[in-house]
Amino acid sequence: MTRNSPATSAPNLSGQVVTMCFFRFRPLRHRLWAFAQMALARRPLARTEGIGFFKLMGAGTGEGFTPKPDTGAVVILTTWPDLATAERQTRDAPVFRRYRARADEVWTIHLTPRSAWGAWSRQMPFQPRGPVGDTAVVALTRATVRLPVLLKFWRRVPDIQRAIGGDANVIFKQGVGEVPWLHQMTFSIWPDTRAMAAFARADGPHARAIAAVRAGNWFAEELYARFSILKSEGSWGGRDPLERLSALQAAE
Repeated sequence: MTRNSPATSAPNLSGQVVTMCFFRFRPLRHRLWAFAQMALARRPLARTEGIGFFKLMGAGTGEGFTPKPDTGAVVILTTWPDLATAERQTRDAPVFRRYRARADEVWTIHLTPRSAWGAWSRQMPFQPRGPVGDTAVVALTRATVRLPVLLKFWRRVPDIQRAIGGDANVIFKQGVGEVPWLHQMTFSIWPDTRAMAAFARADGPHARAIAAVRAGNWFAEELYARFSILKSEGSWGGRDPLERLSALQAAE
């Protein structure tokens, strides 16, 4: 199923688009293929017309905020010059067609950057266009954890996972990363900036972890970005991840 953003009447077709493609593989032969593609797909991705920044990532089990990897899940983040190019290439480019042909489940979400701070692989990959009103917001947090504090970091993760999993406002959450345990990215969707900020600022394991990160300089590199939703299609975990967001907005 394809849907426009639940928060806007029509997607903005111009300006940078960031696309997240989630692929689920079940047979062992397809999981092994996907694992090999973490190295082999980089060159064909780089040669794809119109592509900018891209990252191949794995996911954690459950909601992703665990040190145990999910061997059946792959996420590809890409940037494109506009929505038309993003839709066409993630559907028709040979490298994406190969992933789709083997995947049992695919969810694709197209985003427009609204704010960004920090660096990813020593660059800023996103081109923010500013806030788009008080609409649904996607939060992306990516960090490289310093080796000396790796155990300290992961000891705090279970409490954070329980906190975000128990927050009624979060629409979707998934933890992914380029290198297990060292490179971590959280991807979450919230009904609005107020709900996201309330979770981030509330006293609890998340706030205490952030304070520890700042005090101990735990991250070698970090990036924080916020996005608006343009379009999405497909399913993840057997359902449309934006279904509850649409229901919440219909009830307002």
